[in-house]
Amino acid sequence: MHMAIKKMKAQAALEFLTTYGWAFLVILIMMGTLAYFGILSPSKILPNRCTFGSEFQCLDYQIAGGSTNTFKMRLKNNAGDAIDVSSMALASESATQFACSTPPANPVSWKPSQIIDLTWSGCNSAASGFAVDEKGKVLVIIKYNSQISGPAYTKEVKGEVLSTVTS
Repeated sequence: MHMAIKKMKAQAALEFLTTYGWAFLVILIMMGTLAYFGILSPSKILPNRCTFGSEFQCLDYQIAGGSTNTFKMRLKNNAGDAIDVSSMALASESATQFACSTPPANPVSWKPSQIIDLTWSGCNSAASGFAVDEKGKVLVIIKYNSQISGPAYTKEVKGEVLSTVTS
C-alpha cells in the first residue's frame, strides 16, 4: 500500500509537469511564428524621430535608399547667436558606417532662428544595412562656434535620426 501512494504522487507530478510542458511549448511556437512574420519587430513599432540638443531644432528629415541614396534634414538654429559650422559628420550603428560622398556646404553666418535645408548625396545606404521600408538610424555630429566667441571655442552637438528608409 505504501508503494501505491508513492506511484500516485509520482504520476500526478509527471502529469502536472507534462501539462505545463505542452503549454510552454505552444507558447514558444506562437512567439516564434510571430517573430518570423515580423509582428514582434520593435523597429516597426517605433515612431520616426529626430532628436538633437537644444541648440538645433529638427523640423524635417528623410533617409532615401534605393537609387536615390540621399540623406536630408531641415534644421533651425536655436543657439541664440549667429554661428559658423566647422563640420557635420554622419555615422551609424552598423558595422559598415553610413557615409555620403557629397556632403552639404557647412553653414556660415547661420543666424538665430534661421532654418536651413541640408542634403547629403551619394550615400551608401544599402552597404550600411539600410533597406527600403525598414527603419534606419543615422547619427549626426555637428561642430560649430558662436561668431562672437570665434573658432577657438568650438562646441559639439550630437543628433539622431530614426526614420523609415524611402526609395
